[in-house]
Amino acid sequence: MFNLVHFLVFVLHHLLQAQALTLPQDISALKAFKSSIKQSSIPSWSCLASWDFSDDPCAVPHRTRFICGVSCSPDATRITQITLDPIGYSGQLTPLISQLTQLTTLDLSDNYFFGRIPSSISSLRNLQTLILTSNSFSGSIPDSVTALKSLETLDLSHNALSGKLPKSLNSLTSLKRLDLSYNKLTGFLPKLPSNLLELALKANSLSGYVSKSTFDGLTRLEVVELSDNSFSGTLGAWFFLLPSLQQVDLANNSFTHVEILKPAGGNSDLVAINLGFNKIGGNLPVNFADYPILSSLSLRYNRLRGAIPLGYSKKKSLRRLFLDGNFLIGIPPAEFFAGDTEVTGSLGDNCLWGCPANSQLCSPRQKSYAICKRAYSGKPRSEKSRIQNTACNASGGRL
Repeated sequence: MFNLVHFLVFVLHHLLQAQALTLPQDISALKAFKSSIKQSSIPSWSCLASWDFSDDPCAVPHRTRFICGVSCSPDATRITQITLDPIGYSGQLTPLISQLTQLTTLDLSDNYFFGRIPSSISSLRNLQTLILTSNSFSGSIPDSVTALKSLETLDLSHNALSGKLPKSLNSLTSLKRLDLSYNKLTGFLPKLPSNLLELALKANSLSGYVSKSTFDGLTRLEVVELSDNSFSGTLGAWFFLLPSLQQVDLANNSFTHVEILKPAGGNSDLVAINLGFNKIGGNLPVNFADYPILSSLSLRYNRLRGAIPLGYSKKKSLRRLFLDGNFLIGIPPAEFFAGDTEVTGSLGDNCLWGCPANSQLCSPRQKSYAICKRAYSGKPRSEKSRIQNTACNASGGRL
């Protein structure tokens, strides 16, 4: 009798697995999701084409139906992941996506979804990964997205999103990776989530200062990509002292000044810095030479003056150095042209004297005497004389 009971329980368990187990609200949400996508954009061999609701989405094994694009909870009752294949599905994201309350991953990347991101997405309280990159979503980022307290990755890059960033972005306390690059976002940077590891907002129309309060408490931040925006003003010394910072790209903005302090205790994880194509004036920051593992530095096409610090040429970790397109003067350090140098980049398009023509570091050629003289107009005579001597020697004594 005891063995018979166990046998019946075993049979009942497997019968239940073969029956419809997925919660009805999840099935209706999946149906709405598929119906919001243009039928003409669903190839017969695609994941979505296999979503045949004559079978249960979570029934196993998946032989011909629901073969990909959707995953279920271990008890086969709830939808936990939607990860579409990137083949060009076209349609809108249905507001009924909110019914999938156990969803942890929603990845629709590299398709042709359009329209607004529904505000009802805030109901997905278990969502950890939201990737909508490389679609055609438009409108603003809904403020309701900040209700997703479990979210660790948010990637809305390469869309047509506009408007300002949500003010309460910092309430996403679990967020580690944020990428909103290549959109049409405007306004200032709000306070950022404290657990961020990677921040990418490049190629938007963001503006204003990069303030310390925005980055306050970001002790784990490793990557900052804010290039191709309209940020301006002074970049404070606090920025490069963020304790975990490794890569910085702030190129193509309108920064006018950069403050650099030596890293505390000589310790820093900074490997790459790109500040090219801004409006940074003053002398080259000497203290960059004190960042122990810095290997790539670009300050090209700014308004920098003065001589190249000797410490730059003595820095063994430095492999790429771009200082071209400024108004640097004097003789570049000879170490840059030693036979064993491993530095690549450019010192060209400056006001330097004695930059060897056979060195790729000296390409393109230096600015003309007239341009350099104009850049240093109003400066003390001794500095004007250095410019004149630089141009005179560079031209073989002919001015």
